[in-house]
Amino acid sequence: MGIYRGALFAALVLASSGFGAANAEPLRQAPSRFNASDVFKLEYADDPQVSPDGGRVAYVRVSADIMSDRFRRSIWIVDADGRNHRPIAQGRGGYGSPFWSPDGRSLAYVASEGAATELRVAYLDTRTSATLARLPEGAANLTWSPDGRTLAFQMFVKEEGESAAALPDKPEGAQWAEGARIIEGVTYRADGEGYLESGYMQIFVVPADGGAPRRLTYQARNHDGRMSWTRDGRRILFSANAEEDWEYEPVESAVYSLDVATGAVTRLTTRKGAESQPILSPDGRRLAYTGFDDREQGYQVTELYVANADGSNPRSITASLDRDVRDPQWAGNGAIYFLYEDHGVTKLGRVSATGGRVATVMENVGGTDIGRPYVSGAFSVNAGGRYAATVTTVDRPGDLYMGSRRLTSLNEDVFAGRTLPNASEITVPSSADQRPVQAWIVRPPEFDPAKKYPLLLEIHGGPFSAYGPVFSAEVQLFAAAGYIVVYANPRGSTSYGGEFGNLIHHNYPSQDYDDLMSVVDAVIAREPVDATKLYVTGGSGGGVLTAWIVGSTNRFAAAMVQKPVINWTSFALTADVYNYFSRYWFGEMPWEDGAQARYWARSPLSKVGNVTTPTAVMVGEEDYRTPPSEAEQFYQALRLRRIPTRLVRIPGSPHDIASRPTGMIAKVTNTLAWFAEHGGPAAPRPDGGPAASTAP
Repeated sequence: MGIYRGALFAALVLASSGFGAANAEPLRQAPSRFNASDVFKLEYADDPQVSPDGGRVAYVRVSADIMSDRFRRSIWIVDADGRNHRPIAQGRGGYGSPFWSPDGRSLAYVASEGAATELRVAYLDTRTSATLARLPEGAANLTWSPDGRTLAFQMFVKEEGESAAALPDKPEGAQWAEGARIIEGVTYRADGEGYLESGYMQIFVVPADGGAPRRLTYQARNHDGRMSWTRDGRRILFSANAEEDWEYEPVESAVYSLDVATGAVTRLTTRKGAESQPILSPDGRRLAYTGFDDREQGYQVTELYVANADGSNPRSITASLDRDVRDPQWAGNGAIYFLYEDHGVTKLGRVSATGGRVATVMENVGGTDIGRPYVSGAFSVNAGGRYAATVTTVDRPGDLYMGSRRLTSLNEDVFAGRTLPNASEITVPSSADQRPVQAWIVRPPEFDPAKKYPLLLEIHGGPFSAYGPVFSAEVQLFAAAGYIVVYANPRGSTSYGGEFGNLIHHNYPSQDYDDLMSVVDAVIAREPVDATKLYVTGGSGGGVLTAWIVGSTNRFAAAMVQKPVINWTSFALTADVYNYFSRYWFGEMPWEDGAQARYWARSPLSKVGNVTTPTAVMVGEEDYRTPPSEAEQFYQALRLRRIPTRLVRIPGSPHDIASRPTGMIAKVTNTLAWFAEHGGPAAPRPDGGPAASTAP
């Protein structure tokens, strides 16, 4: 039985019999609410791939690993009826990008174990795997040739960068500092990756029975978009920005054709703007892809285009949908399936290749972003129209469905005995102009309408993104701590069309503040909220709005500003995508005549003199999207004004603090602790036990 389990069994016997009651600590009950330690137990399905015959689905199973503090990825397979659920590749490494061979007998995938990356193929008849190639870097966008003899993939190839000026000869045994790093490129660092090595993503092919990968592209450009083979296997279509000024055009991309024999690259599409995710119809006659005409707006609706295979005669077939289209896939030669978001819900749509009405074949796709309630999701469809997708609810992360049949129940062991609340949807007219604003309310478990509860407003980032009625570990933890949680999609949010999204074009923050305050007022009017205990938090774009809120009103008892932009001038030239933000979000550079006044008017730092709300600030120490200097400016300004504040730095974390389980937990526990110090409920113990004290 083992020491621990034996001791537990003995304690249970003593407690049930009454012996030792005077000296033993009372046994704690299993927690009934979702708690911070549960984050390490969460799993979700991602990247489903339907087999060519529709009889099986391979997918990536994502699990939190408590020992490595990482989300690990493994590959599983399940029959279309939900039987024979079994692993294909799992272990201490990461396994992803499953892709069926055309005959459905094998599955290619990428295995990363330590510093090694391998292309592997799993043979389903023998249940064995073979390594096709060992690679110096990771591989992306695996795809089989139509005859099943070749695999194409993309891999980063290092290039020799500019050398630093020479130093004198180093004496033997001397320990000198690392040499200078010379940077000359426009894009030289990226959030989540740090400072970039010199080099580019290139396209390779490798025989399906193993061998040396053959490089096909050599241009000093990134060849990094989705790939699609022509029916004869002679060419590969891909999307990228392979033009001379690629570094200065952050949204530009086109569809190119690559000759497999010669390596010649030909541009097929010519629109000024994005042309991405190309995929050829099974008969090879038509090309589908997503794109938009670049009007240099903050938000631009991505449409679905169909053209001839050579890129000629392109036309949008979803212009009337007014929703972003992503991941188009052919089902036969006549229908195209794709994902789109509508009013905070991710849906699977289908449209004829000649255009017409978009049919919704599945709703509630998502569950592949489990920290906050962002829209997300993945799917695939085979030539016969059989489709699989990840489906989520407010109380469950993404599970695998094939049509209406649920194939997995990945978290039932975690949630057994737990009470996870659902969400109530409301629509509120904004005080700014009466536009409807959609929001969701999540009440605490064991909600009692006779009691009064504190209210927590959680604000999404982006700002061009959307929340929805999906699983969110962070929202569930806030609710479990005793808050009525509300989150909303104010103007600027996606999934409501181009006009609504661009209400904040060159105007952010603005009336989105009024939208959020209208939502708070509506929740107070309909829910048992203690209006003296209002709290607010949000990250990235939500951090901007949180800082803007405390500079505009003192109605909140406390705030936690996460990874914000505080000063648009400093942000514009220190963010990793600095070639984008000024051009698209302001329409002018910060040094242009009169621009400083406009940058300052939209900076939360301009309102810091109004702040009286106790306001903490949180940021990842390796955040290159909204650098720590932004958070520190706000913290230091608040400290100089003697406003109660705290700076929470998350070591090793990029912009996505929740990319590691402990980061997700740290976001919530530090927020709850700060709010508890300022009148909120006592923060619960991370293991779900009762709080040690009651907040004043």
